[in-house]
Amino acid sequence: MDQLPCFYAPDTAAHDPQFWMLRGVPMRNKETAERADRLLAGVALAGLTASEPPVTDRAAMRAIHTPRYLQFLETAWQEWQAAPGAGPEVVANLHPQKATQTYPSGITGRAGWHMADTGCPLGRDTLSAALRGVDTALAAVDAVARGARAAYALCRPPGHHADADTAAGHCFLNNSAIAAQALRAHHDRVAILDIDVHHGNGTQEIFYDRADVLTVSVHADPDAFYPFYLGHAPETGRGAGEGFNLNLPLPLKSGDAPWLQAIADATRRMRAFAPGALVLALGLDAHENDPFKGLRVTTPAFAEAARLIRALRLPTVIVQEGGYLSEDLTQNIASHLRGWIDGP
Repeated sequence: MDQLPCFYAPDTAAHDPQFWMLRGVPMRNKETAERADRLLAGVALAGLTASEPPVTDRAAMRAIHTPRYLQFLETAWQEWQAAPGAGPEVVANLHPQKATQTYPSGITGRAGWHMADTGCPLGRDTLSAALRGVDTALAAVDAVARGARAAYALCRPPGHHADADTAAGHCFLNNSAIAAQALRAHHDRVAILDIDVHHGNGTQEIFYDRADVLTVSVHADPDAFYPFYLGHAPETGRGAGEGFNLNLPLPLKSGDAPWLQAIADATRRMRAFAPGALVLALGLDAHENDPFKGLRVTTPAFAEAARLIRALRLPTVIVQEGGYLSEDLTQNIASHLRGWIDGP
């Protein structure tokens, strides 16, 4: 087995979303297919190769997402195209308060129900790409279950903003949560560490009531940064899950030292939890030159983060989350993967 198995599904490139809106200005979506090309170049730079994952059954996906939401993903684009004057992508223009309102039958209403923001336009090839993203994460789970100390899943689209019933922030199916649930077939306890610059709000919501999956997130303070409404330090879990969610928000523009210290703090909590395996939700958008500019982490820090996490000595599934187009993206993933390969 390779020292660090890597997986990528080339057909996910067909998902190339166009629409996005920032402060009322429509613009090109940040989750471009070119991201994968630059990440693959980084995999090669680290001396690794990516294999195409097999198609899996959908049991792991159904264990995380609601049947109603999965049905929406399967039919939404075709229904949208049948509506008079519809655009090429499903983009919601209303967002209900779900706790007190009624599920609608029409496509416009259901789009609002299942899509939290304009960052997740659903096109013709979105669902097929999201399903292959799940396959990619599950291939890494299988590699770790067969003895690899770690495996990397280059998933597109990303997943950690999607909750059980809702797409958000470029995400449709929560690859990290699905991987963690699949690992539960092999381990009594599993941890998820999310180091994306954005809080993994979907992942938190999925496991918020559970004690068997510890969720930890290191991210830019959401008070004035996406996803805004979740990711704050007082959110520690609910019911049986109380104490099994840890958020470590950092001030905007924080650099290497605070970020690495927060990751070190996260590893101490994970050691106390004593999981059998780890899912690392890897965002490279904490980098100083990432378009979102939330933190100011440098390229070498991604290698140091890998060494800190590797020291846990846990079987680890590395799931690609964010990391957007910059000249540094290739070097950033290469740096992180080298930390897994070459670290002490």
